[in-house]
Amino acid sequence: MIVQRRAVSAVLAAAALLLTAGCSSDDEGGGPAAGGASTAPGGSSAPASPSSSSAEQAPPAKGSVKVVRTVAEGLRSPWGLAPLPGGGLLVSSRDEGTITHVDEKTGRTTEVGEVPGVSAQGEGGLLGLALSPDFASDNMIYAYFTSASDNRIVRMLYDADKPAGQRLGAPDTVFRGIPKGFIHNGGRIAFGPDGMLYAGTGESGEEGLSQDKESLGGKILRMTPQGEPAPGNPFPDSAVYSYGHRNVQGLAWDAKQRLFAAEFGQNTWDELNAVEPGGNYGWPRAEGRSGGSGFLDPIAQWKTDDASPSGIAEAEGSIWMAGLRGERLWRVPLKGTEAAADPQAFLEGEYGRLRTVVAAGGNRLWLVTSETDGRGSPAGGDDRILELEVS
Repeated sequence: MIVQRRAVSAVLAAAALLLTAGCSSDDEGGGPAAGGASTAPGGSSAPASPSSSSAEQAPPAKGSVKVVRTVAEGLRSPWGLAPLPGGGLLVSSRDEGTITHVDEKTGRTTEVGEVPGVSAQGEGGLLGLALSPDFASDNMIYAYFTSASDNRIVRMLYDADKPAGQRLGAPDTVFRGIPKGFIHNGGRIAFGPDGMLYAGTGESGEEGLSQDKESLGGKILRMTPQGEPAPGNPFPDSAVYSYGHRNVQGLAWDAKQRLFAAEFGQNTWDELNAVEPGGNYGWPRAEGRSGGSGFLDPIAQWKTDDASPSGIAEAEGSIWMAGLRGERLWRVPLKGTEAAADPQAFLEGEYGRLRTVVAAGGNRLWLVTSETDGRGSPAGGDDRILELEVS
């Protein structure tokens, strides 16, 4: 059943603005997200820098979205989503620190286990999930979470044959030291087409970290599956891939292996960026398009009331972006690394806050709502996973 929440959400958004005193966070321009793009492993070199090609054919300016069905209901603070290659979905709970298996055919949910060491405060907790590129042979799950001291990435063995609640092995920390805060913890992780692990981080509320290339805050990181700086990174012996970000929670690649990222603005502009290695995306010196100053401009931008983007996915030649405060799904048709037409909104106000969107193959997407994270207005059945058909 479609749930209309617009009036309640407007009141909550106004209250949130008063509480944050102008510093927008998760649903107001910078906060957590989950899920990512499922990609095949490849070589170790960095993907090619984004480039637009006039020869590329753009998808139609206008697309469509059909909600095929509700896959699962009753999820608590869902954040990250990882489809299993043999069927089934793994979803993280930000506040409870657990991972749940969802049978995408029946909607049945089974707790896989709890990730030890998660400190769920503010926008922190158990955030993004990703499967190892060699999952078929190593059965490893990667998770990004907030601990008592930092944000970190761990990997854990997943054993589906063990009893419910006991299917996670002990976590092995592969990367640590990402700044944590009550707000702006980033949290999206995804393996790229090069087989490397990418992570979107936030500046934890300390704006100066974003321009500091020695800091891991306000960055997109690129590392090997073992957590070492990836070969071909732009800065020597560093996992930093791009900088000048405020709070990155969306990562996705197009069919030509070009990376796109969504990030929360503060009070003015949210952004969708085409990511170049070593690129400076401006925060805190620029928010949205700056038209110069040595910063890379976003390919699309939105007022924070209309977006507050978390997860993104690529399907049918477009980037699909989940909006928290905006309570809608945005479509950005691509031509190369440019927006081929104005962004188009779908599902506005119908399912409340939208946290994560993940490619499900072909013209299908998985979409995760986010009404139970303390900033929504949960109704019966929240939170849920939806299956979409898009064009």
